[in-house]
Amino acid sequence: MSRWGDEWWEHAPSRPRKARGGIKARSKRGTFAETWWGRRWLAALERLSVGGRLQRGRSYARKGQVLDLTITPGKVTARVQGSRPLPYSVSIGIATIGRPARRKIGEALAANLRIAAGLMAGEMPPEIEQTFADAKLPLFPQRADELVIKCSCPDWSNPCKHVAAVYYLLAEEFDRDPFLLFHLRGIEREEMAQLIDAAPIAGAAKASIADDTAETLPTDIASFWRGTAITGSSTGGVTPPTSPAPVAKRLGGFPFWRGDEDFLDALAQAYQVATARGMEIYLSTLVP
Repeated sequence: MSRWGDEWWEHAPSRPRKARGGIKARSKRGTFAETWWGRRWLAALERLSVGGRLQRGRSYARKGQVLDLTITPGKVTARVQGSRPLPYSVSIGIATIGRPARRKIGEALAANLRIAAGLMAGEMPPEIEQTFADAKLPLFPQRADELVIKCSCPDWSNPCKHVAAVYYLLAEEFDRDPFLLFHLRGIEREEMAQLIDAAPIAGAAKASIADDTAETLPTDIASFWRGTAITGSSTGGVTPPTSPAPVAKRLGGFPFWRGDEDFLDALAQAYQVATARGMEIYLSTLVP
């Protein structure tokens, strides 16, 4: 539906031009977000109730219509190929968390080191959302007016399908690396660690741990440094990994992968070739 003055009329949805080198979503069907925090991010979009534009946004994301996407503190920018020759410019703005408020977050996390440890390990404990809420700093947008959304397309709806496509790709990126969400809110990974470390309660906890450690250290220095004898081969046992690309799978898909084949599947093939060649070289060194 389009608007001209005070008149409205129906028209068929336009078809986007085929994009080259666009960012294709990892999701091929069904829902996009796999993690609870990715789903919470998408909930902000779904609360805007834009109906069919969400479906077209998912289609745009899966077809690779989003040409590029940049996440900076307080803003996401992207170019999305639509039905016109020139791509549309999309921006999504959100308020960053100020320094005094960030100190509150650091103190709240220092009070629960289990949550802090999980966060610094690249995980997102479910309790983290309540931690932000207790500090009066919601981690996720609660209302539509907390987001400043712009698109250069002529669609009167806000958000349009181009913005929706960017939203879905963002959810996948937050799935892969939850710290991108903090980066968007103005908190870097290194600063998060510093905020937790600088909290008064964290200093008291470290002092307590230091005292406990001092009491349990062995008094026989010679025994401490003597160690135990090394047995068996100096090289140890070597066996091929049971699963290809285990480290890459732990890290998740490569950001903004543009290949036709899934990134982890493509990398697994390279790992298998490298494993076979590595074992060949290793076994050749054992031959006298």
